[in-house]
Amino acid sequence: MRSVEKTWKQPFYNRYDKMPKIPQEEKIDMLISRCEIRMSLFLSMSKDMGTRPIELTWLKVQDVNLNNGIVNITGVKHTVARNGKLKPQTLEMLKSYITKRHLNNNDRIFLTTSENIAILYRRIRNSLVVKLQDPTIKQIRLYDFRHFKATMEYHRTKDLLHVKALLGHKDLRTTLRYTQLLDALANDEYPTAVARTIEERRNLIENGFEKHDEMDGIAIYRKRK
Repeated sequence: MRSVEKTWKQPFYNRYDKMPKIPQEEKIDMLISRCEIRMSLFLSMSKDMGTRPIELTWLKVQDVNLNNGIVNITGVKHTVARNGKLKPQTLEMLKSYITKRHLNNNDRIFLTTSENIAILYRRIRNSLVVKLQDPTIKQIRLYDFRHFKATMEYHRTKDLLHVKALLGHKDLRTTLRYTQLLDALANDEYPTAVARTIEERRNLIENGFEKHDEMDGIAIYRKRK
């Protein structure tokens, strides 16, 4: 092998980091409700567990406990394996999907790639922008479902180690960005609701409300709009 007597100058890469904008839950739910069943289920699972899109495409039926909604997630790209939890409504949606598609235990739930899911999501999202005349919808990226879950969990618990485990981060410094995202939510509106019975409290908690105060035995709940 002959040398060409030239020197190689190592390139320098500048990485630019930008904080994501957390979408309103009502707009996330609107996107979920407007999609066909497979995409609706995909987005609902992402919202519940904060998974990366590729992690959902790897899931098999056997990775989900269909009794309690616990999901065994295989970690990718600097994340670790962990368990997620589906909300009852999402779990029922998943059961119906598995039945209609005649999926077996070893079958993948979403037989596609994360790239194809991203393309389909953008197509659906962009069509809704035109249909609803709401340009803010176009700002909601597929990854924002993961960011939404993480930020809301930190808002609810103020526990970085919990959020770190939820997302499967190996380094706590990666999770710290969600403390900054929480500061950006300080001026958001919070609808409130009251609960007088245990059943009312349970329903509010399952729908994303958190306890804010209690007066004369009446609990006051709120959640980000």
